[in-house]
Amino acid sequence: MKDRKQELETLFKQHYRQMYRLATLLLHDDAESKDVVHDVFARLLASQNKELREETAAAFLLKCVHNRCLNVIRGKKIQERVQRLYLLDIETTIILADMYEEELKALSEGVTLLTPPVCREIVELHFNEGLTFREIASRLGVSETTVYKHLRRALSQLRSHIKKD
Repeated sequence: MKDRKQELETLFKQHYRQMYRLATLLLHDDAESKDVVHDVFARLLASQNKELREETAAAFLLKCVHNRCLNVIRGKKIQERVQRLYLLDIETTIILADMYEEELKALSEGVTLLTPPVCREIVELHFNEGLTFREIASRLGVSETTVYKHLRRALSQLRSHIKKD
């Protein structure tokens, strides 16, 4: 193990500048370039079975740096695409929320303006509180048929109001 560390240390001293220069050309980032070169040597240290011959060491190390840089660039592209999609999704959600909010305000105003108080109360109990016809009827002391008729009338008035707009 000691010989392996010394061998890698010697290779590091001999080839660091070339490796760093290649990484900088590919990544255009000083810190990332250093990270790539250090990562190549860390992987070499971790892999016990890699023996490097002096005549091919430079080419092998440069190819490792090249491949590692391509992985970093690929990762950046994926990350940038995800960020763009996320921002696009947020913008779309905000726009849709604004549109729905305006429509809900218009519907709410339509219910308030177009329907008598009993119809309005039934609409609110059914849609806002989620009560069934039976629950509304028992709460208001009317029949389920009356609840149904008031709800149908309110929805019909809303539909005709929306069609006009």
